[in-house]
Amino acid sequence: MTIKTFGVIGAGQMGNGIAQVAAAAGLDVIMNDIKDEFVDKGYLSIQKNLDRSVSKGKLSEDEAKATLSRVSKSVNLKDMESADFV
Repeated sequence: MTIKTFGVIGAGQMGNGIAQVAAAAGLDVIMNDIKDEFVDKGYLSIQKNLDRSVSKGKLSEDEAKATLSRVSKSVNLKDMESADFV
């Protein structure tokens, strides 16, 4: 089984960290939580982590943008139907 889309339920510290690592590995990620504000906060955390890596020279701007572009936000568990692994 090939995994192309990875679902993460929970956008808190652990969830957004897992989502970031999966996206950095090239997987499309669906990051889900029960409220938009939680998902937005998790997404912002990923963005800040990537920006910090760019400023330290560990990651290029293009790599950071590509990683972030693979993360989609969700507040509906039904969205996980398209994930290969949750």
